[in-house]
Amino acid sequence: MTPIISLSDIQKHYGDYHALKGINAEILAGEFFSLLGPSGCGKTTLLRVIAGFEDVSSGVVMIDGHDMRAVPANKRPTNMVFQSYAIFPHLSVAENVGFGLRKSGLATQAKATLIEDALDMVGLGGYGQRRAHALSGGQRQRVALARALILKPKVLLLDEPLSALDKKMREQMQGELRRLQRHVGITFILVTHDQEEALIMSDRIAVMFEGEIAQMASPQDLYRRPVSRQVAEFIGVMNFLGATVLDEHPGKLSVEIEGIGRVQIATDQVTPGAGGKTGVVGIRPEALTLLYDQPAQGRSVIGVVEDLAYYGDMTYYQMKLDGSDKIVTVSMKNLTSRPVLDRGASAQVGWDEGALVLFGAV
Repeated sequence: MTPIISLSDIQKHYGDYHALKGINAEILAGEFFSLLGPSGCGKTTLLRVIAGFEDVSSGVVMIDGHDMRAVPANKRPTNMVFQSYAIFPHLSVAENVGFGLRKSGLATQAKATLIEDALDMVGLGGYGQRRAHALSGGQRQRVALARALILKPKVLLLDEPLSALDKKMREQMQGELRRLQRHVGITFILVTHDQEEALIMSDRIAVMFEGEIAQMASPQDLYRRPVSRQVAEFIGVMNFLGATVLDEHPGKLSVEIEGIGRVQIATDQVTPGAGGKTGVVGIRPEALTLLYDQPAQGRSVIGVVEDLAYYGDMTYYQMKLDGSDKIVTVSMKNLTSRPVLDRGASAQVGWDEGALVLFGAV
């Protein structure tokens, strides 16, 4: 696919503060792309650089094959939905949505048709005459989307647009926003600090820390094959166990893992930063399993339930592994035939060798 946005060595300084440190990325036409990271990592600054609200200290922003260095924000083929939505409370829904058409030169009827089409697109058909102050949070978010999309940008920029919504509405809008992006077919770039939101909605994600992209990949690759412990800790939950490399063989390593014992790890499960004889192995809670009363197996150890959290569909166990002080989190799907263990209960803990990731020593 063709890149709609190319970022080349983007540097941004605010005095002595280095906000963006050599960002290089290509964002493809028609993809849902997310910038994910903790507060202060530079993701919103990067979004504003793409929009033209911030100048770069050095580097080049290309949008649709054109250098944006001399192009102001209002001339770029982008539009932004802000975290606050920036809805005008004294205007009607239709007046808010059509605000950007004021100087378009279109006839009144043509504008009205575009406004109604935009409202239908976001599920607000018939809401045009409603006052903006009478809308719910989810409806205001839809108005902001309609106002941005009515100008037919090539790229829609979204600065944490769901952060003000409650959990249920946020989950609903995540699905609706993804469906909307597929429907209009343009590139969406989302800024978020919510890992689950990024995983659910994105085709690709750039994880940022301290002004740099730590990893850029699909949600599946980020979750299953993080390139560093920092990325692994930020994306979901992962158990970390001390490890010693015993032997190297073609295509695999023999590794002694704290609390688990000797296992084989394929070389494609070794991160770029891993090297030497010591390291840390990461494994997700769902890649561990409780075997209950099944007979002992080669890939299992005895564990004791130290604590648990019951979520209805899932139970998360804190298991202390036999012969170790290490406690690992194990997630189990709750089935009618599967008991929920009490604190102090013993069970075998098995693992999926294909889910192990070897990181370098910290």
